Amino acid sequence: MTDLSWYVLYTSSRAEKKVAQRLQEKGLEVFLPMIEELRQWSDRKKKIQKALFNGYLFVKTSRNQLWEALQVPGAVKFVHFAGEHATVRQEEIDTIRRILETGVAVETDNSEIEAGQQVRILGGPLQGMEGECVNKGNKDYFIIRIPGINQSMMVNIPRKFLEVLG
Repeated sequence: MTDLSWYVLYTSSRAEKKVAQRLQEKGLEVFLPMIEELRQWSDRKKKIQKALFNGYLFVKTSRNQLWEALQVPGAVKFVHFAGEHATVRQEEIDTIRRILETGVAVETDNSEIEAGQQVRILGGPLQGMEGECVNKGNKDYFIIRIPGINQSMMVNIPRKFLEVLG
């Protein structure tokens, strides 16, 4: 039995959905977190599905099959971090899934974010989740760091729903 890990695959611009589909057709487990965004044109509004992390998707595979995954058109490279292939823990994948399933508004941020207080969410769709809270632009955000891609997911949560831990 080979060890399977979630690896971070970088795709060419706006090719995330096609690459995910091609990898699934090869029998690989793929996670492409998507969010709905309302786009405004001069004559109409339209809801579009877009990748939560621009140009990234997650592939559950073994290290010796990474090369095979790169053979699909649109796949660019696997992300490296300090000389190693970047991997994301199953817990982080589950957290991203849970947040997206609730439909709460999510922002992503790839800037350096100061460490925040450890908190537990007391109410609402994310009740019971534990993580970090940061204050940004006068709002409190529950933050989920995804170190493998130097990205963070941020969910605006009113302070009254947060319990500071420790």
